[in-house]
Amino acid sequence: MSGTSVEGTWSLVVDTPLGKQRAVLELSTRDGSLHGAVRDLRHGEEVVVTDLVRDGDRLTWAQSVTRPLRLNLVFDVVVDGDELTGRARAGRLPASAVTGRREDPNRVADGL
Repeated sequence: MSGTSVEGTWSLVVDTPLGKQRAVLELSTRDGSLHGAVRDLRHGEEVVVTDLVRDGDRLTWAQSVTRPLRLNLVFDVVVDGDELTGRARAGRLPASAVTGRREDPNRVADGL
């Protein structure tokens, strides 16, 4: 297991066929388990992630969204310090590239 912490606030960009979707992923540890929630900045939807698993620098999770389309998404990313890269997949649709950057907790969020 890598020593890199994944907890914190992550600004995500998912490059989809419908354009770039921006979201904020919040990760925290409670009672020894990793928990997360995602907030879609454009559509205002917030969902709790499920099946959140950390394996070394690899992080996977699932989430359901209703906007801009109703989809069940599965994310598979690699964390490298304050950056993450990977893919999001929605069923049989082609995978979409995901990038992210951990936000500085001392900086006031400016809406990306």
